[in-house]
Amino acid sequence: MAGLYIHIPFCRAKCAYCDFYSGPMQYPSPTEYMDAVLQEYEARRDEITTESFATIYAGGGTPSMLPPELFSPLISLADTGAEITIEANPEDVTEEWTDRILSAGFNRVSMGVQSLIDEELTAVGRRHTAAQALRAISVLRSHGISNISCDLIYGLPEQTLESWDYSLQTMLELDLPHLSAYLLSYEPGTRLTARLNTGKISETQEDVIERMYSSLCSLTRQAGMNHYEISNFCKDGMHSRHNSSYWDFTPYLGLGPGAHSFDGRSRRFNPSRLKEYMISPDKFTIQEDLSPHDEHNDRVITALRTSRGISPSFLNENEQREAVRLLEQTADGYFRIPESAWLMSNALMEPFIRI
Repeated sequence: MAGLYIHIPFCRAKCAYCDFYSGPMQYPSPTEYMDAVLQEYEARRDEITTESFATIYAGGGTPSMLPPELFSPLISLADTGAEITIEANPEDVTEEWTDRILSAGFNRVSMGVQSLIDEELTAVGRRHTAAQALRAISVLRSHGISNISCDLIYGLPEQTLESWDYSLQTMLELDLPHLSAYLLSYEPGTRLTARLNTGKISETQEDVIERMYSSLCSLTRQAGMNHYEISNFCKDGMHSRHNSSYWDFTPYLGLGPGAHSFDGRSRRFNPSRLKEYMISPDKFTIQEDLSPHDEHNDRVITALRTSRGISPSFLNENEQREAVRLLEQTADGYFRIPESAWLMSNALMEPFIRI
């Protein structure tokens, strides 16, 4: 079964840490943009050998800025029982909006909470408050949406171990089925990195990051959540089916500028250029030529992000010896990075990367 990703490259304001492709919604209009996305789908539908999708994911950017009804033509392509997710900012979640996403066909919401400390949110340019985030969760639940995922970030400027534990523990007490927790990354070209480079802020010390991560693993485990991918935690059976398709090498079709696709054999991507996309959305995708080494490295990096790990069948004899030395082996024979070492995942993946 295949997945469908719809990229919405619009934001009211860009968060200080964000390097995803997005900008203000000045041109085109939401309707014009979604018409172009539909045009792209019609031109590329033969790339995926399916008439319907097991998962649909509207990401961004800020999909909750758009009228939910505009997604309905693509949601109509979903299988019965499909997971249909929309990313949302807490300030967009109202009673009316929730009714509209339900009418459009969405059944899962992924919300960027990031912190429950207002000063930490302000420091990275988030527009919502902690109270708005908690109210948004309440609104979703009151309308019958139980499949909710929330994002948190650790290593934020102004964040302490105590404030991180407060945000994390408060979220866990809400008994959500899914939580994503990301270590803050200072990406080139972002406002946050500019502030770091000019000495206006400093990076969180490594020993504090390690303690934050240890607390994350411990508290989520106590809450009955499975740590199934480096940054993702879920209650039994409530993993992100769409994101898992990326890690499991399931085919998916990505629509919109900046989106990526995989047909089971090759990868394609859409350049991050909105104006050009609007001129010819049906002729915008570019095929990536992956060498055998590229394909191997892609699988290693992806599989070793997960608790399942990688099958020995994808490793040569020397790599298997390194895996025995560096990794742990599961009951079904797969090799994986121990949870305690996931903060060092890049270093542990390096011996399995082919040049």
